[in-house]
Amino acid sequence: MQRLRMETAALLAMAVAATGTMASVGAVTAQADETVVAVSWREFQEERWALRDKPAIQAVLEKAGAQYIETDAAGSAEKQIADIEQLINQGADVILILAVDPSAVGPAVNNAINNGVPVIGYDQLIEDPRTFYITFDNVEVGRMQARAIQDVVPEGRYVFIKGNPADPNSDFLHGGQLEVLKVAMDAGKIVNVGEQYTDGWDPSVAQRNMDQILTDNDNNVDAVVASNDGTAGGVVAALASQGLAGEIPVSGQDADNAALNRVALGTQTVTVWKDARQLGAEAARVALQLAENPDLNAVEGSTMFSDGPNGANMVSILLEPTPITRDNLQLVVDAGWIAADELCAGVESGSVDACP
Repeated sequence: MQRLRMETAALLAMAVAATGTMASVGAVTAQADETVVAVSWREFQEERWALRDKPAIQAVLEKAGAQYIETDAAGSAEKQIADIEQLINQGADVILILAVDPSAVGPAVNNAINNGVPVIGYDQLIEDPRTFYITFDNVEVGRMQARAIQDVVPEGRYVFIKGNPADPNSDFLHGGQLEVLKVAMDAGKIVNVGEQYTDGWDPSVAQRNMDQILTDNDNNVDAVVASNDGTAGGVVAALASQGLAGEIPVSGQDADNAALNRVALGTQTVTVWKDARQLGAEAARVALQLAENPDLNAVEGSTMFSDGPNGANMVSILLEPTPITRDNLQLVVDAGWIAADELCAGVESGSVDACP
């Protein structure tokens, strides 16, 4: 908290004098006498960041009397590096980074740490032992996706629509998927007929990839393991264009509202619910603790994680996800995650227990 405080206060005074208002970055502006927790978001394309994670982080910080500042890299690794520099200059005591590219963000991580600012890799691995890592167990998410699809289609022609190649979570998810399906694949009961990464987790890219795979296979596809709800949405759109939506099982994750509605409608088989409110609140708690004591190993509830590409030992917290199918949709309604009318939009009354 002591770092850059006099400089920050001076900058704020200049801003007020020049504009008549308090200068700001994101939701609020850092003030000189408060703990400042910053978040560098990779983008707000997915609804969860703005609607789930961010409010949960802010609620914990507000209760603790801490300040929240943010930047949005809009999917640009270059902008994110500049954003992190900006957050340091704004007086951040801790920075949570949802990286556009975990490798490219390395210089910015070095800059933060060299300025005495602890770094938390938020929901995505930044494989540097000096950073804290908090996420859901993404390998288990992949397992849950594969189990749900295999339960419906134990044998057949599978497609794998993976995530962004620059995001380590993509390979964690796919590794979990293959772990479940390996025996059946080795036995020839499940055949991989198409596999594509999805640049930027972009649903339109997933749709184009799925369109091409359907063309290459003359629509002879039995199941799709898609790695998140955005890519699942692209897959379902591609299937719908061929009259196959609801006929071919599709997985996802994040429990986006649109995906939950697709599960209720029967066009998506499963979404793995990672309660982003829990993740945001827990990350804020860790951030506040690191602001007081930057020793990563002293964080309550932490464990060691070493399953990244380079095998680095990371102090981490891995939260437990929950698969959501038509059979347990009531869970997300009861948790206040989605309103029943939004979940059940277009769903035939009584076709799903959650939509009477």
